[in-house]
Amino acid sequence: MTAINVYKQRPDAAKAESPLFHAGLDELARKGKSSAGVTLREKKLLGHLILRGEASDSNFAGAVHKAIGLELPVALTLVASGETSLQWLAPDEWLLIVPSGEEFATEQKLRAALEGQHFSIVNVSGGQTIVELSGPKVRELLMKSSSYDVHPSNFPVGKAVGTVFAKSQLVIRHTAEDTWELLVRRSFADYIWLWLQDASAEYGLAIKA
Repeated sequence: MTAINVYKQRPDAAKAESPLFHAGLDELARKGKSSAGVTLREKKLLGHLILRGEASDSNFAGAVHKAIGLELPVALTLVASGETSLQWLAPDEWLLIVPSGEEFATEQKLRAALEGQHFSIVNVSGGQTIVELSGPKVRELLMKSSSYDVHPSNFPVGKAVGTVFAKSQLVIRHTAEDTWELLVRRSFADYIWLWLQDASAEYGLAIKA
C-alpha cells in the first residue's frame, strides 16, 4: 500500500472554534432554567473520522476492533464506549467519533492495524459538530422538526438515521432514553441553532456548557 502522509489537522498550538462558537453557549448556560423541557449542549471539537472498508472481511472487522475496541455496528445503529462511538453510515462506511485531541493518534492506530488491507480514513473533524438534546420534551421537539418516526418502537436507543430535519439534512442519534444527538454539518449549524431555539420555545430551553 502506498504510504500516506498523516498530519495533525488541529495542532496543539492552534486555536480551534466550534461551528457554534459565535452563539455564546457558555454564557447562555448561566441563564438556563432547570425546569426546561429541553436541554441543549454542543459536544464541540470532537474528533470525527470517516472509515471505509469491507464489513464482511473478518480481517478488516478484527483490525478495527483491535485498534479502537469497538465492533463494527450494523445498519442504522451505533456502538459506544465512553466518549468514543462508531456509527454505521453505509454498507462500507462508518463515522468514528473520539474525544477532542485524540483523532490524530486514533487515525495512526487504525492505519497501523489495517496495514496491507483496502481501507480509507478521512479526518472530517472541522466540517461538523454534535448538538446533544436531553430532557422530557426532546421527542416532541424531534417530531415537530422531522417527518422521521421517532417513536420508541421505531427509534430505540442505539439507532442513528440520516434524515431531513427542518428542511435541512442531518443525522439523528438516539444515545440514551431521554438523550438524542444531532450530527450537523458546519454550514447548517447556524440554521439548526436558530430552529432549535424557536421549536423548543413552548417547552423551555436550557443550555448546558
